[in-house]
This record gives sequence, structure tokens and C-alpha cells, in this order.
Amino acid sequence: MKSLIRLPWRAAFAIATALLALAAPPALAQRTLLVFGDSLSAAYGLATSQGWVSLLGERIARDGLDWRVVNASISGETTAGGVRRLPEDLKRHRPNLVVIALGANDGLRGQPVAAARGNLEEMIRLARAARAEPVLVGLMIPPNYGIDYAREFRDLYPQLARKARVPLVPFLLDGVADRRDLFLPDQLHPSAQAQPRILDNVWPTLEPLLRRPAAR
Repeated sequence: MKSLIRLPWRAAFAIATALLALAAPPALAQRTLLVFGDSLSAAYGLATSQGWVSLLGERIARDGLDWRVVNASISGETTAGGVRRLPEDLKRHRPNLVVIALGANDGLRGQPVAAARGNLEEMIRLARAARAEPVLVGLMIPPNYGIDYAREFRDLYPQLARKARVPLVPFLLDGVADRRDLFLPDQLHPSAQAQPRILDNVWPTLEPLLRRPAAR
């Protein structure tokens, strides 16, 4: 009869731990939320930590949600620039969610609404092709750009969201746009005091998506 090999208890414990690790299901990788916008999302004129995107990351961490937030917003960006830039950001960051918050600069420059719509549609298509879920953020421009143009621009976002079947943040600057005291001296960019309200505008649309179980 062969004698049993007796391992030191430390070695036996290490082997048992390794076997348990092999038997356990692999941990799910942290998911990525990509915010793809312009100066309204890039914390223009503020410290990065004061912007709503940074505050979003803090709220996600505070709620114990396993997401990382990447801010790929650039001041002055248009929808045309976003179409050119998005493929590389999708490749680099491999996001699960893409928050598309572009169009304000198109409107302020009086560019055709149809062109902005086509560019936003293409960004939605690119996100889905990269296996990311797109989220559209609604924007508006002041009526002094022309009542008809302002209405057409405003309606672009809910119409496109319905057509493309994407979640919509109705208006990024709701509760902010009509308060001059919540803007920097240029009266174009929201101040630090406005950023928590902007996050509150985005959160109801994002929260259900962030809380969904990760696909295995």
C-alpha cells in the first residue's frame, strides 16, 4: 500500500485557492460610458472636476455601479466633426454606452438642421456597429435665430430618438438655459453652479441603463 503524500498546510491552502479560482465564473469586466459632446460637456471655463460629466462619474461610484466614465467631449465640436472623430474613440475606448450630446454648435452657426440630423443618425449607426448602445441628448437654441429654425432644431432630437429607437435626454439645459445667473460671463457656457442641475437632467435617462445587469 502506497503511503499518502502529506503537503505542508500552506501549500495545500494555496492549491485549494487556485482550484477554487479556476472553478469560479470569470468576473465581468468594468463597463464603459463614453460621453461624446462639445463645450457643454467638456466643462468649458471650469475645472474638469466641476463639470457634469465628472459629477456623473462621482455619482456612479457613490451608487456602487461598476462603470467608468470617459469624457471625449471637445469644445467647438459640431456633428460633422463628431462623425469624423467617433470611429477612433469607439475603437480606443470600446464603450458599452455612448452619450451623444452634439448639435449646439451646428445650431449657433445656423447650419442646416437636415445635415445635423444626418450626422447624428450616422453616429448612432456607428455606435451600434461597435456594439455600444447610443443615448441621444436633446439641445435647443434661442428663438432669436428665427422661430421656425429654432423649432425645427428643437424637434430634431425627439423625432430622431423615436425613429432610431434610442433613449433620449429631453433637454440638457432644462432649468438652466433661462437663468443668466447660471452662466459664465460669455452667457454661452453654464457655470459650476449649473453643473449639478445638468447632471440631474441626464440622470433619469442614464440610471436605468447603468443599473441593467451586464451581458455575460
